[in-house]
Amino acid sequence: MVAPSRKLTTVFAADVQGYSRLMEQDEEATLATLKQYRDAMGRLIESHNGRVVNTWGDALIAEFGSVVEAVRAAVDVQNELAQRNASRPQEARMQFRIGINLGDVIADGDDIYGDGVNIAARLQSEAAPGGILISSTVFEQVRNKVAVSFDFLGDLAVKNIEERVPSYAVRIGDAPRPARRDAAQAEPAPPSWGRDAPPPAPLEPSAPMRRGLLALPPEIRGLVGGAAVLVVINIFTWSGTFWAKWPLLAIAVLIATRLLFGGRDRRR
Repeated sequence: MVAPSRKLTTVFAADVQGYSRLMEQDEEATLATLKQYRDAMGRLIESHNGRVVNTWGDALIAEFGSVVEAVRAAVDVQNELAQRNASRPQEARMQFRIGINLGDVIADGDDIYGDGVNIAARLQSEAAPGGILISSTVFEQVRNKVAVSFDFLGDLAVKNIEERVPSYAVRIGDAPRPARRDAAQAEPAPPSWGRDAPPPAPLEPSAPMRRGLLALPPEIRGLVGGAAVLVVINIFTWSGTFWAKWPLLAIAVLIATRLLFGGRDRRR
């Protein structure tokens, strides 16, 4: 008997959206459709060098040695099943949800277990009918290797796993962009400086400000001008850090000292 072992693999989990409703409507027709659709899925999985690990009820678990092939297989599956559903009445259409995760699993004979499988199943349960949801471990491997788009949907909580799992929806064809499931966790927009937009132009001093500057002693005007130059340089070389704050602090101390003690000298 071969002892269980661990391995890194890509887990593909699928099930039918609204399976209980379909069974209530027509058990025999639903079972016949399920067999046809699952046979089609198995054929496409094998064509991408995957292996069907298990099936029970309306669910299917498969594994792939390649993350890219797993995503390509999922896209092919959803495209073929969508074509099959197009000729069926709306209420009789059978739509699968697919979740894909790259993770460490326990292999025991032909079966696989562990967090890697649980995460794929959790992603599958949150996928849209006819959709594909992948984990961040999958996204990092395929984002530049498959001809599809991805939408970040937020972090999913998975039972018995402390950290949340970032999830991405695979956008197939002209499918609309799905909404994030947790709007409260929406990522802030990144700063545009240093990317696509030019940095903001420095402000021009108003007329009263110019008059006030001219009233200052020449050495203080020089310090103020130097501070302005530092700010402009910081803006145009922006890298996410306001490094000019320290020299500006030193200049402010010099100005305050000059005004304080210079004023005393003038009064004497």
